[in-house]
Amino acid sequence: MTRMRAAGRSVSFDPNLRPSLWASEQQMITEINRLAALAHWVLPGLSEGRLLTGFEDPADIAAFYLDQGAEAVAIKLGPHGAYYRTHLDQGFVAGVPVETVVDTVGAGDGFAVGMISALLENHSFADAVQRANWIGSRAVQSRGDMEGLPTRRELPAKFQDAIREQASLLQG
Repeated sequence: MTRMRAAGRSVSFDPNLRPSLWASEQQMITEINRLAALAHWVLPGLSEGRLLTGFEDPADIAAFYLDQGAEAVAIKLGPHGAYYRTHLDQGFVAGVPVETVVDTVGAGDGFAVGMISALLENHSFADAVQRANWIGSRAVQSRGDMEGLPTRRELPAKFQDAIREQASLLQG
């Protein structure tokens, strides 16, 4: 991660807590936060962020990582969406409603795929969170961790349709 940052590359970090792999919870927290401090974009879930930082509120969790050196943080809130914060902006992006949840495995990975792909395409952080929520919502509608993800070719059209649909739901 240090070499990637030094080379001007983007580094994202999505903590995936596995307490049984560590000698102690405190060691896990220390080491995971050390790694997060090396990332540009930190993407914890709310429960992960609470454990890792000791803060309850998403805004405080995000501020913790910004203070550690991250450029931006998105806190995954499950079906409720995500809170995001950068040094210049912050906000909440509502979750994308789904009719039936089949399997939650892969939702966080889908979220990360949406964030990273949008940011690498130079979308704003808020738009990246919106794409991340949409891809995470697709992931929970399929069994498995990758089966619901859109192909690269499908992404722009399907994402734009989903954005229009969500906007019409909010207006209606």
